[in-house]
Amino acid sequence: MRIAFICFLTIFLICTAEEQTHAQTSVSKIAFGSCGSQDNPLPVFDVVVKHNPDLFIFLGDNIYGDTRDMNQLKESYGRLAAKPAFQNLKKNIPIVATWDDHDYGKNDAGRHYPFKAESKEIFLEFFNEPKDSERRKHEGIYTSYIYETNGKKLQIILLDNRTFRDDLKLYTGQYKSDKRYFYHLDYAPHNDTSKTFLGEEQWKWLEAELSKPADVRIIGSGSQFGIEFNGYEAWANFPHEQKRFLNLIKKTKANGVIFITGDVHYAEISKLTEPDMYAIYDVTSSGLSSTWKFACPNKNRIEGPIMENHFGLISIDWNKSDPSIKMEIWDVRDEQRIEKTINLSEISFK
Repeated sequence: MRIAFICFLTIFLICTAEEQTHAQTSVSKIAFGSCGSQDNPLPVFDVVVKHNPDLFIFLGDNIYGDTRDMNQLKESYGRLAAKPAFQNLKKNIPIVATWDDHDYGKNDAGRHYPFKAESKEIFLEFFNEPKDSERRKHEGIYTSYIYETNGKKLQIILLDNRTFRDDLKLYTGQYKSDKRYFYHLDYAPHNDTSKTFLGEEQWKWLEAELSKPADVRIIGSGSQFGIEFNGYEAWANFPHEQKRFLNLIKKTKANGVIFITGDVHYAEISKLTEPDMYAIYDVTSSGLSSTWKFACPNKNRIEGPIMENHFGLISIDWNKSDPSIKMEIWDVRDEQRIEKTINLSEISFK
């Protein structure tokens, strides 16, 4: 066992020491996904490479490393690093990442997880975070990136929905009369508005980010944003925080917001409507190797669900006077399963 651990750790260190070979002057095609186990082959990464995106975003559950043993967590990352498909992805496509619970360290964990600082360091090392990065100077792993193409700016905001999040409220039968919930529910929405999803430090940072000039803003969150309550983890368990985000978009007049999310082991597109602002699209890509038995009820779903292994793809045509934004889901057989195209003007304040 010790020899195996050393081998995995060696591969981990070699892979994380490599520099990305792609210089990024512009980004118009973004692939993304979540929920991939280090114990599966992950052939979907080879399909991603065939599509030649400018960027790949890991949205969390990048490994399943639930543990309090940090050596075991490193070993789990090492097994991912050893996968030929992951090596192919890393060699050919620039990568950025955030986390969710299983790579954070514990199923459904929030701010009380005792090894979050140690887990953060392992995460940042694996994903080649620069030593002078702002991400290393603050608590949590939230971050953002700006890319410019033809005078247009793409902002990518990656949230941390673990480090600061209060505990979830346990379900105690509040929806037992609703026949849509034929399955066991774990959680219920908070009615205590003091409970936080992002934490005040991250909220303050987010307002500053949304105030920056950008044309399209892709916001990555491990938990789904645009769905209705389903009894599992989601922004819907903190409805006051979800509303706060929508109000912040209104306050900052931030145009072009699209969410990309994970967690649930299937794919779908949700459309959330809110008075006095444009519709918010949430493209969920969750199933790099994981699968699930059923899709939860979601009145906001406009595409899907796709239950097979897959990845998400967003393509922006910056050459149009009103740029088009195409949202897709491609499965592991390289078959397109979802396509939804909108214009930037549809997600902009009038």
